[in-house]
Amino acid sequence: MRQFNNLGLRLLGLPAAALALGACSHQATSVVTAPAAPSAAPTAMAAPTPAGPAFEIPVEYYTLPNGLRVVLSPDHTAPTATVAAYYAVGFRTEPRNRTGFAHLFEHLMFQGSQNLGKAEFIQLIQKNGGALNGSTRFDFTNYFEVVPSNKLETILWAEADRMRGLAINQSNLTNQQGVVKSEVRVNVLNQPYGGFPWLDMPQKANKNWNNAHNFYGDLKDLDAANLADTKDFFKTYYAPNNAVLAVVGDFEPAEAKAWVQKYYGNIPSAPQPPKPDLTEPRQEQEQRFSKDDKLANKPALAFAYHMPERNTPEYYALVMLDQILLQGNDSRLYQALVQKRGYSDGVSGGINSDLGNQFNYNGPMLWMGSLVYDPSVQADSVVGVLDQEINRLAKTGIDQATLDLAMVKIRSAFYDQVSGSDNFGRADLLAAFALFDNDPARINRIESEFRKVTPELMQKTIKEYLRPGNRTILTVNPLAKS
Repeated sequence: MRQFNNLGLRLLGLPAAALALGACSHQATSVVTAPAAPSAAPTAMAAPTPAGPAFEIPVEYYTLPNGLRVVLSPDHTAPTATVAAYYAVGFRTEPRNRTGFAHLFEHLMFQGSQNLGKAEFIQLIQKNGGALNGSTRFDFTNYFEVVPSNKLETILWAEADRMRGLAINQSNLTNQQGVVKSEVRVNVLNQPYGGFPWLDMPQKANKNWNNAHNFYGDLKDLDAANLADTKDFFKTYYAPNNAVLAVVGDFEPAEAKAWVQKYYGNIPSAPQPPKPDLTEPRQEQEQRFSKDDKLANKPALAFAYHMPERNTPEYYALVMLDQILLQGNDSRLYQALVQKRGYSDGVSGGINSDLGNQFNYNGPMLWMGSLVYDPSVQADSVVGVLDQEINRLAKTGIDQATLDLAMVKIRSAFYDQVSGSDNFGRADLLAAFALFDNDPARINRIESEFRKVTPELMQKTIKEYLRPGNRTILTVNPLAKS
């Protein structure tokens, strides 16, 4: 599981440890499963008891009358509390001809509210010894704060103040349009491999505009955003009935529930527009694209395959295939491309790998990998190795030992994600599962879903989803002088 690109992130006063977590939608605090202790005196006829969780992540889930979904998960191991507000609006939901609008709006959320002036929200967190961040993703925009637990009420009030009434004016809009355009220039237009492949590949591999436009924002569209657009966007998408509030850490649930009711309970809901159709047609033929990069001095290649629908058996199988093929130095592609042939010094990627993780999205997705490789190597040679490794798995099958190893890697990554000291990873998954599945307790069933995957299901998934016809190849033609 890789960290996502810093699209729209606001790293505001985070200490070094929290920074690494806050900037990657990837961590949380809680629970590791362990085998259940055997009975002291089992009878001869007793059936063996399967391994079970020694403890679970506590989850209390309810909905306020205004539609706000609330997840509480106490954890008293450290005197901190994390508040995470997730709004069901992201890149895929933004209006046509307003590319980058969801990301632009994320910036505006830090420009002041009814009771806090510009930058005062940031100062409030920092002066109380806390950390905060925000980001825009495919299917949501999120904001979170980590504070000493005795400041939880203060932060719930401040986050509710933004939901209740944002300071939307022309000065703030114009200022943040300039900030976002500067980000685009610095992070994409003036960087070697800028936007490759996390921003480029969805625009090439997908056909549905919602999945295939420039998420960072075309400069002309960012300029075209007006005050009326902004006010309508806030009123519609930042309503409580389009949001989830997750509270994780050192608190008493009854007290937290009272504060949530006090500060959020009377924020009015708003009618929601129909959800956009995000479906992608089945890809039948391989697609190949290339782009010139005047700042790059080595060629690069990215590959992408359309994923199975989220939460299906094939989805879990492909997550395991990702572990086998791409994750870690023991992966088949790292061994074949880096260790054996020396084409590159690394290969990276995954599922939603640059903008989150394999759990926190809710629509079509790509399994994607990329590498910068030696100029003496042909792109077709790289693709040939990719085919060879996938075909080897398809031909020889995946034995139980390989499946078990993938399961070990998945457990390790998952429990690392839900055991961070700042509780953000736990809050992230709880909020995502509430937002997309109306079921945050799913966090305690993830491991069992992976354990249902069989070698036969892995073969079926390879045949349907890792076929060349389901693939898009994007290469970078370097134009910079060495």
